[in-house]
This record gives sequence, structure tokens and C-alpha cells, in this order.
Amino acid sequence: MLPRIADSLSFLYLDMVRVVQDDTGVCAQIQTDDHRTDVVYIPTAALSCLLLGPGVSITTPALTTLARHGTSVVCVGAGGVRAYARILPDSLTTHWLHRQVATWADPVQRLELAVQMYRMRFNDADVSASVTLEQLRGMEGERMKTFYKILAKQHGIGRFRRNYRPDQWDTQDPVNLALSAANTCLYGVVHAALLALGLSPALGYVHTGTQHAFVYDIADLYKAEITLPLAFALHNSDKPEREVRRRFRENLRLLRLLPRIVKDVQSLLTPPHDHTIAADDDTDEHPSERRDVQMVHLWDPKAGVLPAGVNYAERNH
Repeated sequence: MLPRIADSLSFLYLDMVRVVQDDTGVCAQIQTDDHRTDVVYIPTAALSCLLLGPGVSITTPALTTLARHGTSVVCVGAGGVRAYARILPDSLTTHWLHRQVATWADPVQRLELAVQMYRMRFNDADVSASVTLEQLRGMEGERMKTFYKILAKQHGIGRFRRNYRPDQWDTQDPVNLALSAANTCLYGVVHAALLALGLSPALGYVHTGTQHAFVYDIADLYKAEITLPLAFALHNSDKPEREVRRRFRENLRLLRLLPRIVKDVQSLLTPPHDHTIAADDDTDEHPSERRDVQMVHLWDPKAGVLPAGVNYAERNH
């Protein structure tokens, strides 16, 4: 089942627990300070994605139940700010992956999506319909320079220059160090959301040539709102890297970023005519959020999708 934006349990993050299967269902066992074990049952059938933090251990029977209920499992860092591995159920729809591949492989559609993502960064700014991708890159560069100046003036730190130097990590100024760490956290959250949707993080529209190209595309939509103000606020911090990770995790709950990422990605990959249909649909469920029929199909270049489980020998003679 796809993550439902209206469902507050679309994503559940766990940490410092042991996840097991008992006679009743899947539960999280929590060790208390007085050596008591508290048990919290997990509504697996109502979950789209379970995020497991670094302090989680999980049993094979519990994973089996999660897979049977169609729940994706993603192993993440503390607070969900990095994504390391995933387990996807067979029932997870390929709808969004098909949309991603189709738009990425078509140069015209890929350009349209790249332009659409740049437009999303400018919010309500007046962007000409005839603007080119090259012009948008230039506009984005000027926008970021202006934003740097505004934030630097607000915090009284003088001129700021973005300087990402992985080979000189510890010698960066506090703002650059905090910004690099905050962006890494943001990449992890975006990565987890894309994996939960069954998308390929490698097929980017603006970025290319890396396994995380699409992660960088989507993360760029939120940097000016989330990571930049947070980094500049730590310009006087003695430990900006650790402090920015802590604040990012705290803000993640307030921002409800995961459902927002899912909604934005689905909107980007949904053709314009599908948006129109959804607006006129009286049902509570978007067509693209419904479960796929539990049947494997065959692809044909002329006929399109054909049913599997059919002997086509007689038809070919």
C-alpha cells in the first residue's frame, strides 16, 4: 500500500527497542530503567513504512509479518536522518517507479519535470513560461546568493561563502560545517521516503551520475526553508555538527517532513490530466494510491499489458 498522506501512521519510526512477533502480533519490547519490559503493539496492517533506527533489533518472524501486510521496512540513522537499507514487500505497487522511469527516459518529459522542480523552489515568483533550464539554473544561483546575504546580515556574521570541502571537513567555519551536516540529514530523510515509495534514488532529473541523484533533486526543494536557516543559527556554536543534527531531529517532528516529501514527489510524477481526475473523484482514495491487482502481468510493445498465466502457444501458430 502506498503511503497515505491523510494517514498519520504512514511512517512509524522506532529506536532503542526489540521488535518481535508473539501470539497476538508484532510488538516493540522496551526495557525500562527499573528492568521492566514494556510492550507496545505495532499496527502493521495500517502502516505503509516502518523506519528502524540504529538501536532496533528485529526478528525474522516479525519481518515476515510486516512483508505479508505490505509494510516497507527501511533501516535508518538516529531520528530517521539517514537511510541504509530497505526491505520492500511484493505487494508494493510499481506505479510510481513506472512513472519515474517513463518521465526520466523521455528527454521532453525529463526537462519538463526539471523545470517544474525549479519552479517549486521559487514558490510564487513570476517565472516565464518560456524560461529555459539554463536560465532557471542561473536564477537559482542568484536566489541562493541573495538568501545567503540575507541570513548573514540577520545573524551579523558578515560575508558568507558556501565552501563544501570534504577533504578539509574539520577546518570549515561553523555555518558551512552545520550546513553540510544538516544537508546530509535531509538527504537521509528524502532517501527513506523515496525507498518507501519504491522509487529509484539514482534516476535524477536535475542531478545525474550518482546513486543518489533523485535524492539530491528532491532535497533541494527544502534546503532554503529547513537546512539553511538552521545552519546560520549555529554560527557561534562550538559543536555545530552535533548541534545541527539534534535540532534537525527535533524539527523533523514539527515539520512533518516525510508525508510532505511523499506528497510532493507524487505530485511531480502525476501527469496533469490525472490531477484533474483526482479533483473530480468522489472517493477518499486517489487512484494512484490503490493497491495493484495481485497478479503479475506481461509487457508487449504493441498490445501493452497482457495477462500472465496464459499459454500463448496456440495463438502464435
